[in-house]
Amino acid sequence: QVQLVESGGGLVQAGGSLRLSCAASGRTFSSYRMGWFRQAPGKEREFVASRSWNGRNIYYADSVKGRFTISRDNTKNTVYLQMNSLKPEDTAVYYCAARPDEQLSWNYWGQGTQVTVSS
Repeated sequence: QVQLVESGGGLVQAGGSLRLSCAASGRTFSSYRMGWFRQAPGKEREFVASRSWNGRNIYYADSVKGRFTISRDNTKNTVYLQMNSLKPEDTAVYYCAARPDEQLSWNYWGQGTQVTVSS
């Protein structure tokens, strides 16, 4: 059974940093695109960042460019999201996701981890 398990969320003051981790199990994700999404209360889930297996294609939402960095360790089947200069509007549940690189829809999702940024 495929599982994506996020960790690293929490409460942080504005301007602070957090690093989220997503550990994948059940298959090898080295050839998959890995991504992060988030959903704030009362809002739809939105894309945050994604990274191809080889790191050649990396994308960020405009709202996080220059502040967030997505990275991955294929040997550990783990993807990370380093979040710096956090703002209250970054408050959301953050989800890890995975899909084959050539596919548009995301196959696998984690359960989410809460990030709360206080002002």
